Amino acid sequence: MLKPARNKEKDPEGRMPLAEHLRELRNRLAKAVLAIIVVTIGAAFFYNDIIDFFTKPVLDSVGCPDSFSELARAGDSPCAQITINGLLAPFTLALKVSLMAGVVLASPVWLYQLWAFVAPGLHRHERKYAYAFVGTGVPLFFAGAYFAYSVLPTTANVLIEFTPGGVDNLLPLDELLDLVTRMVIVFGLSFELPLLLVMLNFTGVITGKRMLGWWRGMILGITVFAAVATPSTEPLSMMALAGPIWVLYFAATAVALLNDRRKQRREALGPADDEASELDLTPADIGAVESVPGPRALPEQSSTDRVNGYDDVT
Repeated sequence: MLKPARNKEKDPEGRMPLAEHLRELRNRLAKAVLAIIVVTIGAAFFYNDIIDFFTKPVLDSVGCPDSFSELARAGDSPCAQITINGLLAPFTLALKVSLMAGVVLASPVWLYQLWAFVAPGLHRHERKYAYAFVGTGVPLFFAGAYFAYSVLPTTANVLIEFTPGGVDNLLPLDELLDLVTRMVIVFGLSFELPLLLVMLNFTGVITGKRMLGWWRGMILGITVFAAVATPSTEPLSMMALAGPIWVLYFAATAVALLNDRRKQRREALGPADDEASELDLTPADIGAVESVPGPRALPEQSSTDRVNGYDDVT
């Protein structure tokens, strides 16, 4: 009778054979994909509400009333109407919106699966930095996404003014969703720049003093980036993106300066009780090395006579 196999004890450092790593990666990926599929199916029943959520700011700002054609021909301010072109376009759009919602709403699950696969190979201090990075990066990303959503009405108002008089502006829904998604991602990722600088400072790549010396170039670069990233030409949306990044950059510089000062105080105190001090391998007296006598030479033979057939050396 076969005995049941005993469960192998896990290595405390997370080490395992290559086959076990591949098997765990397969399981983690399967759980992540399954979570995305389940959430995508659920979001398909509410994709109209999701579309309304993204398009409502634009429609409230530049949307036309029911008789939009008559008002536009009468010479009133230009307005826009969202349209869909093609027979398969609504179905394709529903799949696209549902999948996007599934990836975003299921992010806690697949991010946890990614972390559970990587975390066993990290040291304790590396996990601490990872927790701090995620705990700070997620709120910053959502703050940038909120700013993008808040400047959408102003951006739409400025862009719609370029419409010629007497012309109806029809907005394809898929292009509008792509524009909103791109702005949300760009604004969200741009808010991560100060966090990246702080992480580089904590790892010793750059110093707070150097970051402070970059302030003129950083302000110019952030302004140019905001002008390119925002689709409108008016300064309000550009300042809505550039202003918070300026503030976050100087906040990151202040954190880096405080961290540098903390490192200097730690170095001045010397190593802790549980830390090994550095070894001084330089000789205490350089002259002592020169005074070391060389190897003694063999004594010279007084005569060449052999004793019992051997000389003195042998």
